[in-house]
Amino acid sequence: MPELSDKMLSQRLKELEAEGILDRRVFPETPVRIEYALTVKGRELERAVEVIETWADEWARPSRATATR
Repeated sequence: MPELSDKMLSQRLKELEAEGILDRRVFPETPVRIEYALTVKGRELERAVEVIETWADEWARPSRATATR
């Protein structure tokens, strides 16, 4: 997402971690490496995101013929 700044990405990742959606692992290397993974709670959220994506495909994308309804 090119319009997303590093600061904004960092803030969003911290929020998702605080909500228990992501796990954060720090590897003490040079340079420091950080990895994120979905928790069980985060994986459960996938179903809701898929439903929203299906709705957006039909209604929210102007290039779709159904968006003119």
